[in-house]
Amino acid sequence: MDIRIALAGNPNSGKTTMFNGLTGSSQYVGNWPGVTVEKKEGKLRGHKNVIVTDLPGIYSLSPYSPEELVSRDYLVKERPDAIINIVDATNLERNLYLTTQLIELGIPVVIALNMFDLLKKSGDTVNKAALEDLFGCTVIETSALKGQGIKEAAEAAIGLASQKNKLPKPVVFSKSVEAVLAGISESINPVLPANSGNLSRWYSIKVFERDANVLDALKIPETESKKIDGSIKALENEQDDDSESIITNERYTFISKTIKSVMHKKSPALSTSDKIDRIVTNRWLALPIFAVVMFLVYYISVTTLGALVTDFTNDTLFGDWIQGPVGEWLEGIGAAAWLTSLIVDGIIGGVGAVLGFVPQLFVLFFFLAFLEDCGYMARVAFIMDRIFRKFGLSGKSFIPMLISSGCGVPGVMAAKTIENEKDRRMTVMTTTFIPCSAKLPIIAFLAGIIAGGAGWVAPSMYFLGIFAVISSGIILKKTKMFAGEPAPFVMELPSYHWPSIKSVLFHMWDRVKAFIIKAGTIIFIACGIIWFLSSFGFSGGSFGMVEQDESLLAFLGNMFAWIFMPLGFGNWQATVATITGLVAKENVVATFGILTGVGEVAETDPALWAAGRSIFPTAIQGLSFLVFNLLCAPCFAAIGAIRREMASGKWTWFAIGYQTVYAYVMAFLVYQFGSLITGLASFSGWTVAAIVLALGFLYLLFRPDGGMRRRNSMQNHANA
Repeated sequence: MDIRIALAGNPNSGKTTMFNGLTGSSQYVGNWPGVTVEKKEGKLRGHKNVIVTDLPGIYSLSPYSPEELVSRDYLVKERPDAIINIVDATNLERNLYLTTQLIELGIPVVIALNMFDLLKKSGDTVNKAALEDLFGCTVIETSALKGQGIKEAAEAAIGLASQKNKLPKPVVFSKSVEAVLAGISESINPVLPANSGNLSRWYSIKVFERDANVLDALKIPETESKKIDGSIKALENEQDDDSESIITNERYTFISKTIKSVMHKKSPALSTSDKIDRIVTNRWLALPIFAVVMFLVYYISVTTLGALVTDFTNDTLFGDWIQGPVGEWLEGIGAAAWLTSLIVDGIIGGVGAVLGFVPQLFVLFFFLAFLEDCGYMARVAFIMDRIFRKFGLSGKSFIPMLISSGCGVPGVMAAKTIENEKDRRMTVMTTTFIPCSAKLPIIAFLAGIIAGGAGWVAPSMYFLGIFAVISSGIILKKTKMFAGEPAPFVMELPSYHWPSIKSVLFHMWDRVKAFIIKAGTIIFIACGIIWFLSSFGFSGGSFGMVEQDESLLAFLGNMFAWIFMPLGFGNWQATVATITGLVAKENVVATFGILTGVGEVAETDPALWAAGRSIFPTAIQGLSFLVFNLLCAPCFAAIGAIRREMASGKWTWFAIGYQTVYAYVMAFLVYQFGSLITGLASFSGWTVAAIVLALGFLYLLFRPDGGMRRRNSMQNHANA
């Protein structure tokens, strides 16, 4: 029979790092039933019958978010055999709050004092034996980052799983609270679920807190319910506080006493992390530092180191080693011309054009993984909260946007942690403005056409995405649909540390893998379809292989090209590339790879830029195309994620419509004003339209909200 071990802990406590260390590659990821919260499970290394479940990072078992509800339901209803509670040893007070709740569940608990190496480095000490005595739990000192102690924690959990009677000691509250809890326990025992096991005390506390989910599930008789309510109200009046706050205060009173008795702190000198934070979270320096960091990340990834490896991949690997020899081999065996064209130009040229950018993604995600694991990105979320709140968004909105730099799908799904429905919807609508990995090839490809591969293009597109998010926040928050105060933002700031190379490489590969899989499936099929449509058509009354300008693809592109004429790229090639990008953004480059033969040359090759300039004769046209494709509606997969998170077809279409209209307006302004400034076009009716749109955009940005945000906030409090 399988032994099930649950990992529970606060965000940034090292829980996911420990899960990766315990399970390695034997992981399987899905969604919890009924919700889009990610579910991670894996087999414990060296134990075929031990399943480890990585619960979402939470601060408590009170169901204020989908993650907390998922974790609580799993622990209460599924009843794992043991829990490993990952506790950040450098921040005991905040982390032990969850511990006090976990030990009330009647499940064996192992406390993993994680980041213990950092605690020792700071000069602080924890009396492990005293902590074990207070909680009645096995305590293991661990460093998930270095792989220290995690195996011992897992073995301890397996040992406890076979001794179900060895349970931790719940926190004992004050006499007055314990008296009320005893009365509640007596009243609810007859209605407890049959499989409640050792949960009587946990249910009593939840009834005391007036937990709506528990009260609905227990269906306490009315007479007993009135009796319970009377005893709770009497204590609330006595302590002049609500019942939930009373329990919270009791827990923190216990935690405060615990820390005093088990922890010895060095003199309160500033830690290294505090000294660094004085600079990187400084009110005036924080944003410029973040801008410089992200500029360097994209500059190195796209223009320098990433470009060197990509040159080899495109020019040598796909050009000299694959595409050329395969073409010669097919001709040598007498393959039909259409088959040779399909394989060489369609499949290898199209898929190769996309895969050629994989080295740049590896470099980009290496840096992003490093910044996340070392603790800097948590600071960025804190920094952005100060900025976002001024524009109507919460710092919580930055987390989905950070994730979207890898892929828009999990980025959209991450918005579910935002409790405020209006903020969540607005975040879902705007998070895909941030360039994802699929858009990076578009940026790199157009950078060569626009500015000869200049390093400023990629970073500027990242900041364009941030501008789109901020400006959208300002505009939307002034409407009745989204008005209101942004959701509060609470987040732990972990101590700075050097991440392990293993952890960084794991996160890097996890993100790039999805890109490669998509290239081998969706892009592979799309390339075949695009090749067929670009190679076949009707000519002289018969159907067959034709020149591209006479192909079915050209016919379809010309049908819609007029839509993009005001944006400067009203030719059929750019039109079909934009349309195929709705299936998957990688298709944009794959389409150009088929139409221009980009798969045969490196991205810095003048031949590539010449081929691209046949589609975009001027840099302004290329820039307009880039702006539109980065900001318009995302791929079908991301649209599906938006539909799931919005839980409404109407809101989904509104989100797609807003993104597309915003992208169209931005690209229109870029092309019309850019053409006027560079002398490519003279003053015309289109210029007048651009001026009107620009003034309208500025009006929406700077118009007063008329107190709408404050009124809506007051209305929300009144409704509550």
